[in-house]
Amino acid sequence: MYPVRMLRLALLAIAAVMALTAPAAAHSLEEVDQDLRDKEQYFQPVDSEAPAFTLQDADRRVVGLDVLRGKVVVLNFVYTNCPDVCPLHAERIAEIQKMINQTPMKEMVEFVTITTDPKHDTGPVLRDYGEAHGLDPANWVFLTTDPDNPEDTTRKIAETYGLKFTEDNGGMQMHGIVTHVIDQDGRLRARFHGLKFETVNLVVFVNALTNRTQKPHPHPEPGFWEKLKGLLPW
Repeated sequence: MYPVRMLRLALLAIAAVMALTAPAAAHSLEEVDQDLRDKEQYFQPVDSEAPAFTLQDADRRVVGLDVLRGKVVVLNFVYTNCPDVCPLHAERIAEIQKMINQTPMKEMVEFVTITTDPKHDTGPVLRDYGEAHGLDPANWVFLTTDPDNPEDTTRKIAETYGLKFTEDNGGMQMHGIVTHVIDQDGRLRARFHGLKFETVNLVVFVNALTNRTQKPHPHPEPGFWEKLKGLLPW
């Protein structure tokens, strides 16, 4: 039997491709923004400078928000010892990434996850977490802070994005769930709250941002539709 999850991913990917290949004027950022205000209750439009950060990846390479200019950034915060919502959030990000990476948007979007528990989340832990939850390192990076920095550095970064992680005596952290979308100019443009938003709505919003700097594509690239059809059981 064809897995239900894969079928859902395929159908959502087709919806995202339809948004991508439609005339750009029909999917301007302003129109998508208004449409999501009307139909996506977990969507919060924003237009402010995204708080800067300079961190390091699993191989201790420095990654800052400034070096990601020119790309749309999908940003979230988790910690790997989280027993419940963080794994679900990671899997939701992986689902969104799969949809985007089946389109030309793959080269225009970077997924960034920041740990709020740098003391525990070392390089090997970061690498294993991404692999375990299906995240593609081609355009996804899991960031932590330099060991010389205070242990709460990344929690303070989360606070600048309006998200508080409060550590209890047992090492667990109380927190909310938000997926942030930052445009090519480093401006925070949207928050998608919780895990109940429709993933295709975030993909369409990202697509509207990418269309600000790319020429319209009236037709999909050769073989692209066939690739999507191959995901379906019929």
